Amino acid sequence: QVQLVESGGGSVQAGESLRLSCAASRYAVGADFMAWVRQAPGKEREGVAHICPGKSATYADSVKGRFTISKDVAKNTLYLQMNGLKSEDTGMYFCAAGVGQYTGRWCGYDYAYWGQGTQVTVSS
Repeated sequence: QVQLVESGGGSVQAGESLRLSCAASRYAVGADFMAWVRQAPGKEREGVAHICPGKSATYADSVKGRFTISKDVAKNTLYLQMNGLKSEDTGMYFCAAGVGQYTGRWCGYDYAYWGQGTQVTVSS
């Protein structure tokens, strides 16, 4: 059974940085098709950063230039470096992986596996 375990969330002031980690079990982060997705209270899930097959990393317009998705294959871990945090970045951040149903958004498909999420709260 695939497990994705996020960590690194917390409460910070606007302008500060956080690095989220996602430790994967029974899923090789060396394969593409992984992402960070966030959800703010009362809002739909928003794809923040994606690693799609055959493409460079893609980012939501709202985080371009501030967030960077990366992976450490040896540690089988996905990361999200978040700099210059803003209050609108507040939300639950989920690690996602694997090919799910076709949606036409993000990498074209929903993700099959999801972590439990880690909370990020940014105060202005």
